[in-house]
Amino acid sequence: MDSKTAEGVKGIYGGNLFIDKTGRPGPATWEVGDYPEGEDDYPVRGISWYEAAAYAQYAGKMLPTIYHWNRVAFTWGSAAIVPMSNLGSDHPIPANSEKVMHRFGVFNLAGNVREWCFNESSESNHRFILGGGWNDLPYAFNDAYAQPAFDRSATNGFRCIKPDSTIDPANPMMAMVTRPERDFSSEEPVSDETFKLFLSQYRYDRNALNPEIESEIDEGDWLRQRISLDAAYGGERLIVYLFLPKNSRPPYQTIVYFPGSNAIHNNDSETALSRGVIFDFMLKDGRAVIFPVYKGTYERGDELNSDYPATTNFYKDHVIMWAKDMGRAIDYLETREDLDVKKLAYFGTSWGGAMGAIMPAVENRLKLSILYVAGLLEQSALPEADQINFITRVKVPVLMVNGKYDFFFPIETAQKPMFDLFGTPEADKKWVIYEGGHSVPRVKLIEESLMWLDKYFGAVNPSR
Repeated sequence: MDSKTAEGVKGIYGGNLFIDKTGRPGPATWEVGDYPEGEDDYPVRGISWYEAAAYAQYAGKMLPTIYHWNRVAFTWGSAAIVPMSNLGSDHPIPANSEKVMHRFGVFNLAGNVREWCFNESSESNHRFILGGGWNDLPYAFNDAYAQPAFDRSATNGFRCIKPDSTIDPANPMMAMVTRPERDFSSEEPVSDETFKLFLSQYRYDRNALNPEIESEIDEGDWLRQRISLDAAYGGERLIVYLFLPKNSRPPYQTIVYFPGSNAIHNNDSETALSRGVIFDFMLKDGRAVIFPVYKGTYERGDELNSDYPATTNFYKDHVIMWAKDMGRAIDYLETREDLDVKKLAYFGTSWGGAMGAIMPAVENRLKLSILYVAGLLEQSALPEADQINFITRVKVPVLMVNGKYDFFFPIETAQKPMFDLFGTPEADKKWVIYEGGHSVPRVKLIEESLMWLDKYFGAVNPSR
């Protein structure tokens, strides 16, 4: 930041409501009322919406509306933008870095710091904050998040705009944005008889797989195989990635992975894998992982452009195809002697976590479930693909690992209803909450996940 910006930020503070790490007025990441040594060129971060809005007014500017922000960010270009961004990193970068360019020559709207926008959400005293930060998962660039306006997380930042003319406060762009709300506690799942009819749509003929191992790559602690096989529909070929550990003996306990929504916005699975895999700790611990390329994701992309449910046949058909893709992947696992399909777990991240309300109810070969930053989605789907009709039929042990301040899956409206509605016996389900938003400290995810696997599957076979 330049000296004018720094002085402006200092100038908005009065009283002791917004203080730094040392108790002096300033952003939450500052010390003694000043930014940390060596961060002269870094974006201001650790601020609430009120601080951002106050500085914008001081500078004769304004916070962008979500419409201004998205116009410049060009989220539709995320397949090219996200791989180059500072998302999924361990530190911010200077504000003047030219890491990734958006429309009109603007840089780094994806990642680095989340950026407060003007618009209020229908949730009490929440404002939108877009783009994701350096420590957010890749799909944060595409999702619309709202956080409490007083939130001062270290990842929270802002940038200003200066419109050509004054924007009338009555302009629709300035209006509150209503987010969907759903009271799951008041809804009744369909009867068992109706649910059996739903399940019939998920069945498929177990024809020959015709598998082909297209490549095998040694990635140090594990081998990665890319395999194609016949899908359960449309004469298509399904791509699956099978990760085989080196530090244990077969038959390997195996995890079936369902990714976050970044899979929808990236058209190349190989590029995505080059950025690393969130389940690497499971491989290092000696377990295998299979990662199907589900219909509508990566190079199997189609008109699907969101993970949000919808009351359309298009969405319903995709949920059914995702379940069939998972089923075919497990069919393939059953053909291999080096994999123990009696110890088969589901691991879902965010979008995949939400799908943890459906997939284990459809696929009875899954024996336990681990859901990372998961919750129920507030949008409705047709009954054959709506979470409420499946979640009570999930009976396997389930672990939920969540952030306390998750702006995508709030505790009271998304996380708690999900945990309460699982049909799993109380003794076999666990919900842990850590400080954080739509993420938790990685060491805690690892610790909880491996303990859960060890508890129900036992330790892996040692290499010797």
